[in-house]
Amino acid sequence: MVSVLFVCLGNICRSPMAEAVFRHQLQEHGLLDRVRVDSAGTGDWHIGEFPHQGTRTILSKYAISDEGIQARQIKADDLKHFDYVIVMDQQNYRDVKQLAGNSDSNIYQFVRFIPETDYHEVPDPYFTGDFEETYRLVKAGCQGIIQTLREKENL
Repeated sequence: MVSVLFVCLGNICRSPMAEAVFRHQLQEHGLLDRVRVDSAGTGDWHIGEFPHQGTRTILSKYAISDEGIQARQIKADDLKHFDYVIVMDQQNYRDVKQLAGNSDSNIYQFVRFIPETDYHEVPDPYFTGDFEETYRLVKAGCQGIIQTLREKENL
């Protein structure tokens, strides 16, 4: 089984959105039983909280469940137990790389999986308020991740 962990700052907007969208897409492709998915934040401010209302609203708009998702902080052990640790922005990348002892062998920038994008990171809708744009990027990136997993992991 392949494992994917999405990481953002507080684990209430971008990474739980990606977790929910990715699960939804995996289910549509009949791959949900072959990929373990989770999300975490680099910070500890929201541990135990449900996704941000803006995230829940956009997921509901597209009939995507966020059931069972609660904020948690990434731990060093996560880096050993997940094949793909996918971060939303440059600061997340630096924080996770530092947690990994500066190794980045399984740490990936989310935007790497979005074809033909001018974005260098996924904007945080907690600050921008634009959950629709974040959803558009997350949806495209999750499709790219599935394509990558099909090619690299023979899913």
